[in-house]
Amino acid sequence: MSYRILTIDPGSTSTKIGVFDDEKMLFEENLHHSAEELAQFETIPQQEAFRRRLVLKALEEHRIPLESLSAVCGRGGVLKPVHGGTYLTTDAMIDTLKKGPYGHHASNLGGLLAREIGSALHIPSYIVDPPVVDELAPLARYSGHPLITRRSIFHALNQKAVAKRYAKEIGKPYESLNLIVCHMGGGVSVGAHVKGEVVDTGNALEGEGPFSPERSGTLPSGALVDLCFSGKYTQQEIRRMITGNGGLLAYTGSTDMQELMRRAATDAKVREVIGAFHYRVAKEIGAMAAAMKGQVDQIILTGGIAHGQETVDALKGYVSWIAPVTVYPGEGELLALAEGALRVLRGEETAKIYE
Repeated sequence: MSYRILTIDPGSTSTKIGVFDDEKMLFEENLHHSAEELAQFETIPQQEAFRRRLVLKALEEHRIPLESLSAVCGRGGVLKPVHGGTYLTTDAMIDTLKKGPYGHHASNLGGLLAREIGSALHIPSYIVDPPVVDELAPLARYSGHPLITRRSIFHALNQKAVAKRYAKEIGKPYESLNLIVCHMGGGVSVGAHVKGEVVDTGNALEGEGPFSPERSGTLPSGALVDLCFSGKYTQQEIRRMITGNGGLLAYTGSTDMQELMRRAATDAKVREVIGAFHYRVAKEIGAMAAAMKGQVDQIILTGGIAHGQETVDALKGYVSWIAPVTVYPGEGELLALAEGALRVLRGEETAKIYE
């Protein structure tokens, strides 16, 4: 039996959508929203009806009959910490996404849009592996001080998707494998996937771990405290140093790895910064291998930066002694959403309930 899935991935100024017949993409489109269009809404949830009209208009333009859809799947938002998996959009989930007790983010619209469109068509609606997936082992939660507990906020959707894709390709259950997955995009997250659970990773949203194109990564705490109390920066400015204006951007003025690779051919400083980026990512992969006691079946590199052969080669040079390396370049959120819905529709997984 074939299934047709509408997938929705909302961003701060755009809504990316795609329609799949099983795993085959029929079309994808990025619907852009101007600042003026969004300025009329006081809160993110209030944008739902506006964005929904644009999604339905795009389906009409691409001649996708609404009655042909089997399910709708939106990107998960900032919910309470949950176990990984595909979740039905329950009333409790919608209430959380609207009220935002754990945070307001454009991704919250993924579940809201899926629920509204699915309900109108009387078809199931889901979210898959939201960024707040938290499967940390008890020891991984210790930060070093009881007032601070380590949090799991990472690229769960893509990490879980490529891990399951790899498992399917080699004919083994995801739950039987030990994998290190390294996502490299605007942010970087490295996860230790042990028998189907991400038992260690970081709070990539706030830059924990290696530095990335726009995030500073884990900083020396004493120097960071000194900056905070220097009187030179506001709290917001410090936060922007950590997330948004840190990492490669702070060192080089650019977040574009392809551009930086071109500059590195003649600029020794840029070349060294890129080398430091590779070094820090590799160190994090090594740390996860230690957390897994060296029992690693495969290392998976993914995200937009994994398109770069220089980065892939550099990381292989550092970590291929740990385990073989597989590369799934790009982020592929829409396919990941479709795959999550398909696993439930095909009976391979049971949809989880958010309470």
